[in-house]
Amino acid sequence: IVLSSCFSNLITIVLGITISFGSSLTLAAQPEPLSAKDSDPRVMGWMQGFPPPEEKLITQPDANYFSFPKLRWSVCHLREFLPTKAISRGLNAPVPLEYPEPLAFDDMREAIDALTFIPMNSAEAMTWKESLDTNYTDGILIIHQGRVVYERYLGCLQEDGKHAAMSMTKSVTGLLAEIMVVEGQLDDTLLVRDIIPEIGKSAFATATVREVMDMTTGVKYSEDYSNPKADIWLYSAAASPLPKPKDYVGPNGYWEYLQQVTPEGKHGDEFHYKTINSDMLGWIISRVSGKSVTELASERLWSQMGAEQDAYQTVDGKGVPFAGGGISAGLRDLGRLGLLMLYEGKINGKRLFPAVVVKNIRAGGDQKKFGGMFSTIPHGSYTSQWRIFHNDHGAFAARGVHGQTIYIDPTVEMVIVRFASHPHAKNAVIDPTSLPAYQAVAEFLSK
Repeated sequence: IVLSSCFSNLITIVLGITISFGSSLTLAAQPEPLSAKDSDPRVMGWMQGFPPPEEKLITQPDANYFSFPKLRWSVCHLREFLPTKAISRGLNAPVPLEYPEPLAFDDMREAIDALTFIPMNSAEAMTWKESLDTNYTDGILIIHQGRVVYERYLGCLQEDGKHAAMSMTKSVTGLLAEIMVVEGQLDDTLLVRDIIPEIGKSAFATATVREVMDMTTGVKYSEDYSNPKADIWLYSAAASPLPKPKDYVGPNGYWEYLQQVTPEGKHGDEFHYKTINSDMLGWIISRVSGKSVTELASERLWSQMGAEQDAYQTVDGKGVPFAGGGISAGLRDLGRLGLLMLYEGKINGKRLFPAVVVKNIRAGGDQKKFGGMFSTIPHGSYTSQWRIFHNDHGAFAARGVHGQTIYIDPTVEMVIVRFASHPHAKNAVIDPTSLPAYQAVAEFLSK
């Protein structure tokens, strides 16, 4: 991606933060990207040496650090580019995940590696192991019936590392909101203006909390990166944690931007995937709880689920966490989050939130409003910022661009967590290989 210097600071924020919105730049035909092996950060030599050679530096703000193949290093190092807040795991000892005996674990990994499946729109079989490189996998974890049966670290990710979760962050925000609704702290029938009067005449003012949670708001927001007047540019400038230019007169921070959003369509009519809903929801739950989303995620999830590591979340220039895409976390800790969803709020013999929270999410949203917007999930819906597949296994997922997922299959009691750094942002490019692979593992584990 070639970028003009006059937009360098702004583009850095767009690509480093808002790329997790779920859209990618509209580009002319590009040459075939480097393979997973050839673009491995260790092979590329990014940031190696003391100091690294000039051509191997990845820096902020002058470098386009979320362009491929640099992003394969950057997804494990976001806090080196952007300010963050911690999601603390607290001071209690972590609760280890369960594993089979070493020999049994090795045998299971070999068996899963050898599984074959047919990708969508293909007639040629592919093995599970081949699919890892095809999808530029950085880390993958499979949990079956409460035990880890498969685990690999590739690319930039190591066992003790953290990786950008991208829009899986939305699902954490949505889960916190759903917990508050079920526990009676948050009334999802209220209008946004009832909770946040200073939202003023923004289009969000007359939306209900539930419409924000399910992204059925009628708000104008364009993420067309090829249009210099698209809303994404103003949003990105507002969200930038870097000092604003002296002549800057726009909104400062996520929340100021939300106050000037204009209407488009009618609230409640249709689903539209717009990240500003997640940041609106973050403001709502922070106002009602009296805690930032990072504090709330720590209190209700990370400090209670036996997490191994703190997570962290990027913030704007006023310290507001990016509720739509700012989390970086450890692979196993997102596995724990997946277990919480699989077992309806329970982990390590302890209940963290009511089972009805997950039941509500698994029930999904109105499929007619979803409108088949994603060809790879033809019967899907979206509720509380989670994707529901409505397939035979009752699968649901948290998902993020470049291949991030927590995929939960209740029928088989399976959780798959994957971190990746695919050169294409959109999951529509990645799903044709990923989703059949997940199904193949589910069928293998069900035997």
